[in-house]
Amino acid sequence: MDSKFSDNHELRVLVVAPSGRDAELICQVLRTAEIACEPCATVDQAYAQLALPTGAMILAEESLTPELVQSFKELLCSQPPWSDFPLVLLTLSGNVSLSTQKRSELRQPLGNILLLERPIRPETLVSTVKIALRARARQYQVRDQLEKQKLAEVALRQSEKLAIAGRLAASIAHEINNPLEAVTNLLYLIQTSESMKDMKKYADMASEELVRVSEIASHTLKFHRQPSGPTLISMPEVLDSVLSLHRQRLKSCGIIVEKEYEDVLPVMGLSGELRQVFANLIGNSIDAMRFGGTLKVRMRNVLEPVNGRRPGVRVMIADSGTGISAEVRKRLFQPFFSTKGTTGTGLGLWVSSSIVQKHNGTVRVKSSTNPDNSGTVFSIFIPTEQKSLELLKSEMTQNIA
Repeated sequence: MDSKFSDNHELRVLVVAPSGRDAELICQVLRTAEIACEPCATVDQAYAQLALPTGAMILAEESLTPELVQSFKELLCSQPPWSDFPLVLLTLSGNVSLSTQKRSELRQPLGNILLLERPIRPETLVSTVKIALRARARQYQVRDQLEKQKLAEVALRQSEKLAIAGRLAASIAHEINNPLEAVTNLLYLIQTSESMKDMKKYADMASEELVRVSEIASHTLKFHRQPSGPTLISMPEVLDSVLSLHRQRLKSCGIIVEKEYEDVLPVMGLSGELRQVFANLIGNSIDAMRFGGTLKVRMRNVLEPVNGRRPGVRVMIADSGTGISAEVRKRLFQPFFSTKGTTGTGLGLWVSSSIVQKHNGTVRVKSSTNPDNSGTVFSIFIPTEQKSLELLKSEMTQNIA
């Protein structure tokens, strides 16, 4: 029934008992119980083994020194969140005394300890080690589940990126179609016109429309071409490129755009991902104002009121649409929650929130459904401090790993 302890190399037990044949005898008992184990002649040898997956460690109390306890403490502090490494400590027998109290204080920082007083009955040793290994096995299950969840989130983010690409493609098709139709008509007028003056005027107008097509293509490429690492980003340039791609939709819906940009500092981040955030928010605002309205985009340097008043850039995107109810706002950033029926994936705001958090920023939302004053305001804060760059680089390194 417990052969899993011998078959799974991640559940091996390290035995550190330098005195006499203790380590050898303990290993014999454990192997009889089908528990994989390895004797270690010294604590240093055991430390080297801890670089590999390990189920538990059996350690004789006489091996403990203040330096060793400090080293173990540092090792335990470096554990991943899912890990709580079990340590079985073989204590010395005897009555409570000043010496035993000192030993008790010495081992306090060691965390998840199971104490066994010598001499130990084989059944007690085996039972205690199995308890520790079952707990360790549960920790590995949590680790594996977290890894699966991480992979699932990566897949969901990729799915949302594809959905955004589809929506952008539709917007871009509309944006390009209008100037191309104008160029077609202007070319017809040039062919049928008999006046050189009119022909030049039509040619100049066609040239302007083609410049517009080139501009749309340039803004589109900025979504695709992203540096492999964080770079300094001009937030006004990011917002303007997104607004440019939505220009035709904004115009066809009768939406007035009001921009208020301060001379903001550049931020360090991934330009393509931040464009994805603002494309999603502006696209949602357009959906909320099908019959016209006002879209306000504001940007300024601020000190965040929380988190130690970090310096950064705050971007506010406000629309005069239908608003979001309080009940919907509670679930707004949950994956797969959508109010758009079959046209929405329910991943846009969840992915956007994840991207902002990845940049060590924050996103907040206020909304009103009052017919006399309806609308929604999204506030995005991206810090400009050096610490945020370090966190972003760390996040990217973990994702690559």
